[in-house]
Amino acid sequence: MAETLRLQGEEPPREWWQRLIGSSPLGADTRPWFQGALGEIAVGQILRRLGPEWTVLHAVPVGAGASDIDHVLIGPAGVFTLNTKNHPGRKIWVGERVILVDGHRQHYLSHARHEAARAAKRLSAAAGEPVSVTPVLVLMEPKDLTIKQRPVGVHVVTDRQLLRRLKRRRPVLTPERVARITAAAVVPSTWHNSPAPPEDPVALQERFAELQVSVRSAQRRRALWELALLVGGGAAAINYGPILLAALLGAGPV
Repeated sequence: MAETLRLQGEEPPREWWQRLIGSSPLGADTRPWFQGALGEIAVGQILRRLGPEWTVLHAVPVGAGASDIDHVLIGPAGVFTLNTKNHPGRKIWVGERVILVDGHRQHYLSHARHEAARAAKRLSAAAGEPVSVTPVLVLMEPKDLTIKQRPVGVHVVTDRQLLRRLKRRRPVLTPERVARITAAAVVPSTWHNSPAPPEDPVALQERFAELQVSVRSAQRRRALWELALLVGGGAAAINYGPILLAALLGAGPV
């Protein structure tokens, strides 16, 4: 969310005619971050239903740079890192060592393994005992998911499967071990070499919500223009132009 807003702040404001026709306010660099943030927010809402015996950390900064882990879970069933990929309406094919999204090879499996390995190393050092971490790749709202072979060392699930899969796993950690690992995990210096002061989450969410409203408004405007062109072309524009304009002006803030 923070990176989305930072990049969006560098975008020039839309011209009046761009706002009228529903041109997206998102820049090319902002769009993938915006989609990723929506996916992480949706997964975060799912994880709220895990129960009090679980600790869930979101957007954990790790290492020395700006990289982070989408979600870290600690509970009776173990420790997990979640890597969220938002691909609504896409066709996804999963093999033992490769993932294809609409036929294009992605490096999701290696990234998920790398995140889990980093988390295990840092948690083990902070807790003073070996900590095993399981990588999970969460695919958001795919149109079609084909798992030809189970990937090596990475659990691949959809957002709809995530909660059920986690709750079905048998306990492997005692309450005492969960408490020790959790105590290490909630310390920012466990993860990042130079942890920055956290941003105000309420202000961040409010600013992101404003951007969401602007994006949805633009989508409604585009849909109205597309409908007008579909149902009548030039004649409809002449006959229903005033009605269309009134509808556009009522579709939300421009």
